[in-house]
Amino acid sequence: MRRIVVVGAAAAGLAAAETLRREGYDGTLTLIGDEPRAPYDRPPLSKQVLSGEWEPGRLHLRTPDHLAGLDLDLRLGVPATGLRLADAEVELGDGSAVPYDGLIIATGVRPRRLPGDGGHVLRTLDDAVRLRDRLVPGRRLVVVGAGFLGAEAAAVARRLGCEVTLLEPAPVPLAHAVGTQVGRMLTDAHRERGVDLRCGVTVTEVTGHGVRLADGELVEADEVLTAVGSVPNTEWLAGSGLTVGDGVVCDEYCAAARDVYAAGDVARWHNPLFDRSLRVEHRTNAAEQGMAVARNLLRPGARKPFAPVPYFWSDQYGMKIQAYGYLRGHDEAAVVQGDLAERRFVAVYRTGERVAGALAVRMPPRAIRHWRQTIATGVSWREAVHIDAGAN
Repeated sequence: MRRIVVVGAAAAGLAAAETLRREGYDGTLTLIGDEPRAPYDRPPLSKQVLSGEWEPGRLHLRTPDHLAGLDLDLRLGVPATGLRLADAEVELGDGSAVPYDGLIIATGVRPRRLPGDGGHVLRTLDDAVRLRDRLVPGRRLVVVGAGFLGAEAAAVARRLGCEVTLLEPAPVPLAHAVGTQVGRMLTDAHRERGVDLRCGVTVTEVTGHGVRLADGELVEADEVLTAVGSVPNTEWLAGSGLTVGDGVVCDEYCAAARDVYAAGDVARWHNPLFDRSLRVEHRTNAAEQGMAVARNLLRPGARKPFAPVPYFWSDQYGMKIQAYGYLRGHDEAAVVQGDLAERRFVAVYRTGERVAGALAVRMPPRAIRHWRQTIATGVSWREAVHIDAGAN
């Protein structure tokens, strides 16, 4: 294998490229990215960058010297437009084609948009800077979607002195992921700080003056941020022969085809730890999966299933939220340490008969870290949790 192509120059793609070199691969290594910037970190966009605490230069994942040391054929600002699987070539937007012996797809996702004109999304550095420049005291911001991204942006905007309306179609924000009581706790935190949080409402259109709701009401705003989920960047794979379904469909090794792997937000793979197909949009997973697919590509005879315990974090109003595992669709949740009313606690989540996840708010890392091993080893709920009170 003398020619490896990595499509996607963010966290997953960079981790894959670095791992290939670290594992001894010395052939041609092409890293393709549709943005003109060198790889940068995305989680701070809705936090430190949006608030103005960080300048964009702090987001660089690696220095120019480090990137130069990887000896990359680095092609930035040029999107991949097609894949010819039979010919083992990636087609690029500039009309060129790059041949490969091994391919890693790490093209990520893009924000889902609502009908209408105008408004902001928050995925790239340009998105964050554009919105940051508009968030001045007294400005009216409507955020559509009270998931973690929308909630973080709303918290930052409120801290900057904006009037914030947060619109969410579910009865309780994030209840499907973190449970009803934890979702209500986060709801209360926003309302106590003056956010007009409205649940059970549907936005049908972004207008030049705000957003239109399903009942016809116009919620006026100076700025609108849409944070209603994302779409995997897989259109360029149409007709390639790869299976695509809410991401690039992979096996437990993250292989999509012979010598073709996927990593990061775009990858949908079978995680044997939870025995289900997952697509995880978290920064830690992107890096870990990028490293895993690089090793599997280089050593096909010694491949290992990718079976991580996913990890994510969020920051809202000084509350550090950390979680391990797969919390969605859980059957039960229970607070095992701290106090939900004080917004300082650890909650664990049951799916079936096993512990599937754990979440901590304003707790030291050690309070939740050991739950990662509990989840990884498949410890039963009955064995791990010794309290009667539930948090669901």
